[in-house]
Amino acid sequence: MALKPKMNPEDLLKAEYEYIAQTAYQANEDRARGASFYFVSVGSIVAAILGTQFTENNLQGVALAFFILFVVMTGLGALTLAQLARLRAAWHESVQAMNVVKDFYLEHYPEFEPAFKWRVRSIPPTDKPYSIANLTAVEVTLLGGLTAGAAVYFLLLWMGAVNWLGFLAVAASAAVGAASLWAFYKKLLVDD
Repeated sequence: MALKPKMNPEDLLKAEYEYIAQTAYQANEDRARGASFYFVSVGSIVAAILGTQFTENNLQGVALAFFILFVVMTGLGALTLAQLARLRAAWHESVQAMNVVKDFYLEHYPEFEPAFKWRVRSIPPTDKPYSIANLTAVEVTLLGGLTAGAAVYFLLLWMGAVNWLGFLAVAASAAVGAASLWAFYKKLLVDD
C-alpha cells in the first residue's frame, strides 16, 4: 500500500491561482511589449517619411536608403513574429508542466478536480484562432507584408521603373511577404 504524501490542498490551490495570474500577466506583458515596439518603429518611420517634403526627384535620390530601411523593418517583423511564437509556445509548455503537478495532486485528492479548468486534454492550443496572441501575430504579419511591398516600391523607384506593372510587383511582394511571414510564424509555433 502506497503512503499518501502529506499535502495541504489549500496550498496547492493558492499556488495554482498565483501561477495562473503571474503567467497570464507576464505573457500579456511580453507579447504586448514586443509587438508595440514593432508597431511604433514602423509607424515612426512612416511618419518621418510622410513628414518630409520630398519632390519626385529628391525621393528617387533617397529611394535606395528607404528600400534598405523597409527591408530591415520587414526583418524586424520576422523577429517580432519569432518572439511572439516562442512566447506562446513557452506559455503552453509551462501550462503542460503545471498539469503534471496537478495530475500528481489529483491522484491523492480527486475531489479537487472541478477546481481546475485546464487539464492536459483541455489546454488551449498554441495556435488558438482569435486569441490575443494569434491576432497580434496577424497584425505583425500584415504590417510586415506592407513593409515588404514598400521595400519593393522604393527599389523600383530607385531603378526608375515605377509604372502600373511596378505596382503589381509591389502588391505581389506585399502578399508574398505577408504569406511568408505567416508561414514562418506557424513553423515556430510549436508545443514542444
